[in-house]
Amino acid sequence: MFAMADALRDEYRAVVDAGFILQIDDPGVADAWDMIKPEPSTADYRRNLKIRVDALNHALAGISEDRVRHHFCWGSWHGAHTHDLPLKEIIDLVLEVRAQAYSFEAGNVRHQHEWTVWKDVKLPSGKFIVPGVVSHATNIVEHPELVAHRIKTFTDIVGRENVVAGTDCGLGGRVHDDLVWAKLTALTEGARLASKTLWGR
Repeated sequence: MFAMADALRDEYRAVVDAGFILQIDDPGVADAWDMIKPEPSTADYRRNLKIRVDALNHALAGISEDRVRHHFCWGSWHGAHTHDLPLKEIIDLVLEVRAQAYSFEAGNVRHQHEWTVWKDVKLPSGKFIVPGVVSHATNIVEHPELVAHRIKTFTDIVGRENVVAGTDCGLGGRVHDDLVWAKLTALTEGARLASKTLWGR
């Protein structure tokens, strides 16, 4: 794993040196749990995840955190997801990743309730979160007022300056193109509503 991290380090630096923000798409942080048979104990899974986080940080060594975003999720397959690992079991390890921002599913109805985890977690100084406020898991387009409510739920906990609204995961290929644009429009309108309340503009 660390040999792979050594190889990825060159790739990551090339992205940043080219002037781009580096986004680490890392669904395995959470969704690998549901793929391991027999199911490991939470403690065993956390030990394995800790090694993966350390390897990722090894690959990110020397890159400024403000150039890195980290995305994790529970996988995009259309299924019940009844055995997803709870966010509370892994969030402390996720926050060890050397990134400035953390993107995660929050609009997905299987995980929407987990905003409460942030009441018990201290967001490190200088970092921000990118909760998904529109979901790839449904064809129904979220109402802008719901989007605004979801945004404000997080800002009430971690501060308005520490939240950027996002999508649960990439929408392309998971819902029809027309729905993608409709969801992004709802995201924009909802963010505008939330901003009026939070920032007065």
